[in-house]
Amino acid sequence: MNGLPKPAIGLVALAVIGAAISYLWPQQRPANWLGYVEAETLYVAAPVSGRLASRSVERGASVAQGASLFSLDPETTDADTARLEAQVAASQAQAGDLTEARQRAPEIAISRAAEAQAAAQLTKAQNDFSRIAALAARGFASRSQLDAARAARDAAAAALAQTRAQIASGEISAGRSGQIAAARADSAAAAAALRAQRQRRREIAPVAPAKGVIEQTYYNPGEWVPANAPVVSVLPDDRRKVRFFVPQDRIAAVRPGTTIRFSCDGCGAVREARISYISPRSEFTPPVIYSEHARAKLVFMVEALLPVTDQPLPPGLPVEVTPL
Repeated sequence: MNGLPKPAIGLVALAVIGAAISYLWPQQRPANWLGYVEAETLYVAAPVSGRLASRSVERGASVAQGASLFSLDPETTDADTARLEAQVAASQAQAGDLTEARQRAPEIAISRAAEAQAAAQLTKAQNDFSRIAALAARGFASRSQLDAARAARDAAAAALAQTRAQIASGEISAGRSGQIAAARADSAAAAAALRAQRQRRREIAPVAPAKGVIEQTYYNPGEWVPANAPVVSVLPDDRRKVRFFVPQDRIAAVRPGTTIRFSCDGCGAVREARISYISPRSEFTPPVIYSEHARAKLVFMVEALLPVTDQPLPPGLPVEVTPL
């Protein structure tokens, strides 16, 4: 029996070799996107200089939101607060004094008693004048008597008007409208300065702006702290993120708000994060993540916020993101 032609044997051999290579050769899988954990550090400082009186936290300690961090010496600040409180009290007293009546209540009461007396005198003088006028009309009173009665009536009326004018003058406020407005403005300015001083008193003893970990302390109690110099830095739990780099040919598939999956050494199960930022500019692969699988080429930096957990990932931890 004739054997197979040599060309057919060659084709079979090539097919077998190709199948073996395809089976044994490792499949080329898309390389993971490399990155690391990053955090936004909060630097806590006081707006004024002073001696550091106390620092209630140490590096690496966990702090809750609102927890006390440190305090500068409050002696000077408290003295300024007391001075401004006295200034507010004085300006308010001055404004109140200008709005009160010129005369005190007992003095006005005396004037009102004099008013009642003058009114009674006017009534008597009016009655006397009416009686004498009737007599004069019948010829039983002289003209001089009538003139005297009229003068007495007019004098009583003038005395009553004078007493009432004194009462009105006594009830007028001690200051003019312009003086009262200026005093009230001074009182408002003093109150505003006091509020600012109380805010400064709170600022020299700041609290943790968010739950997190103390990353670093820069001054110890007893040292002089310049104004606006950070005393401690906080790594907030809710501002940790994964920063990774996507090749330029894959960036079109990445969208803000998309959930990504990543893994890292010691992280346990695969974790998730939500993309919050995509760099608008490309860059070459950073040396910090350069590897055999991530050669130098154009990439885009992407950030994804990590969910808040009781055990947040430390900054700088390398991660591998599963391509979308």
